[in-house]
Amino acid sequence: MGFLKHTGISTDFNSARYHKILCADYPDFLDEYLRLPILQRLDGVTLLCGTDWTPLFKNRFYYSRLEHSVGTALIVWNFTHDKKQTLAGLFHDVSTPAFSHVIDFRNGDSLTQESTELNNQKMINEDLELSELLFSHGIYKYEIDDYHRYPIADNNIPGLSADRLEYMFPSGCSLDSVWTMDEIERLYSQVAVLENDDGLPELGFLDDQAAFDYMRKFIEVSMILQHNEDKVSMQLLADIVSRALECKMITEEQLFTISEKALVEKFDALAKDNVDESFTRLYHTFRNMTVVQHTQEPLPDSYCVSVSVKKRYVNPLVKVADASASSPAKAARLSTLNKEADSCIKEFLSFADTQFGCVPWC
Repeated sequence: MGFLKHTGISTDFNSARYHKILCADYPDFLDEYLRLPILQRLDGVTLLCGTDWTPLFKNRFYYSRLEHSVGTALIVWNFTHDKKQTLAGLFHDVSTPAFSHVIDFRNGDSLTQESTELNNQKMINEDLELSELLFSHGIYKYEIDDYHRYPIADNNIPGLSADRLEYMFPSGCSLDSVWTMDEIERLYSQVAVLENDDGLPELGFLDDQAAFDYMRKFIEVSMILQHNEDKVSMQLLADIVSRALECKMITEEQLFTISEKALVEKFDALAKDNVDESFTRLYHTFRNMTVVQHTQEPLPDSYCVSVSVKKRYVNPLVKVADASASSPAKAARLSTLNKEADSCIKEFLSFADTQFGCVPWC
């Protein structure tokens, strides 16, 4: 599976090697599913929510929602060897539109960023090709249409799940080279299935130092997403999409049928022709902004954003007792074992950028 390269920025991140780290024993049954259009369209959707298309960010490589979906499935398979849970992980993002969580911002859902998940079950249940393939394998759609029912695939923050574990590795590598491939391999080798306080299986760490190293770098990446630079980029692109829809430049359906690269090329042409002045001003600003000013009040002649966003963090489990033959290993949250980890999490949760992020109109 290739992916679009548009930045020209070199990187040592290799998605094939990365996926091999996540699961050395590739499950061949995935190949039939990966050919389905419902998944293939995700190759044109970025993991990093449109930040690939503005010079405000210097993303080092393009990582698609399809690659993320495969990575999530590989983690689930690696720790469960359960086909149904693995397929639930593979299909968990099929309702993701172009520009990903930008559309949550457009929907007024910057705080939970879950509105784009609402059609996931519907899309899975209405896809005939997927239905036929599942039927041929003796799997019911309801067994794979909601990955939330499988705690290894997904769980609530601050737990560690396959989805959360997967997206933060490539995000950190692309946004700020937070991890090297060797570090990813080292940390991932310490991940295991443990038992949380609710008696449920959850991904955690065998070693408290590995847990701390991972948690600290996870929060380092998450802090980027808390800053006004990310808020401005997300909200501005959301407003661009809204204006394009209002002016009938695109349709809602095209957010699910056209790649981001094709949409950006279309927007480039529309802005060049100045089809709509409001759209052009918004879009030129997005495509040319390089610095965000952090202020307590909105600035004149500027695009300004004041919005609260989701706080992504983990407080992973750490093994504290051996597992029996019939149950996962017992564990405790890292913050209860490590005072520095507890302080790091509290500092992150209390962080707030300035009230406004502003960029001059371009």
